[in-house]
Amino acid sequence: MVGFILRALVAALGLWLATELVDGISIDTPTTLIIAGVLLGIVNAIVRPVAVVLTFPFLIVTLGLFLLVVNAAMLGLVAALLDGFRIAGFWTALWAALIVSITSWVGSWFIGSKGRIEAAGS
Repeated sequence: MVGFILRALVAALGLWLATELVDGISIDTPTTLIIAGVLLGIVNAIVRPVAVVLTFPFLIVTLGLFLLVVNAAMLGLVAALLDGFRIAGFWTALWAALIVSITSWVGSWFIGSKGRIEAAGS
């Protein structure tokens, strides 16, 4: 449970960075930002694996780059489900998904597989 909360906070940090760096994405309140992070974690745990399996031929042909489109779709789904979170269009979602993915990737360096914050080299 702690790992999920930490990952949701990292996703919320990525969403906040996306709102700062990408035009066309907006989140109304800090509460909405946290809820969006949690909802993105849930969507990535339940819906994303199904989407990855269904788009597997595209993933093979594009050497995995189609995962950015899948991630953008997951962001769009969260925006559709949550009032106060808006994404202007596909390209905005794609750039935001790239930022959230990079933030989550860097965050997972510090959050181990057991969901604890780990020091580098230990």
